[in-house]
Amino acid sequence: MYRHWNRGLNTTDGCDTRREVILAEALQAPQVAAGCKLSGGVWLSPYDDVTMTDAAGIDVDHFVPLAEVHDSGGFAWDASRREAYANDQASPDTLIAVTAKSNRSKADKDPAQWLPPAAGYHCEYAATWVATKLRWELAADETERQALLGLAEDCPDTTVVYEPAT
Repeated sequence: MYRHWNRGLNTTDGCDTRREVILAEALQAPQVAAGCKLSGGVWLSPYDDVTMTDAAGIDVDHFVPLAEVHDSGGFAWDASRREAYANDQASPDTLIAVTAKSNRSKADKDPAQWLPPAAGYHCEYAATWVATKLRWELAADETERQALLGLAEDCPDTTVVYEPAT
């Protein structure tokens, strides 16, 4: 089990990890009421290039889905490391605010099975996927690897940057 949406980085603000990511990724900050109730604000979902103005319609996606993490080596992690991944705000790549529609379309698929509808985001998507896998020392199966290599051929100016998770 990957315990997610814990109390977040600021354990006294009443915002869980999900809401902290939504706040951090706002292009225009929402109002924050008691209990971290969000109203107003503007976000851009890079998966589908959709501008959102209602925090309730935003999903926070695990860039590499939890099922994929599990299948790629996370099954061997202890509960603390699983929770650390599921709530990772130390990297801007692990969690991302996107439309609910795009997140549900992606589900637990890897890049061999799903790419964002916004084709202009494919290079960044591939680089972020690889960076997240490297950060957490996760494996890639051969089909996933081939899909990523194919994407990389179309992205000669894209660089993968990451810091290992602690």
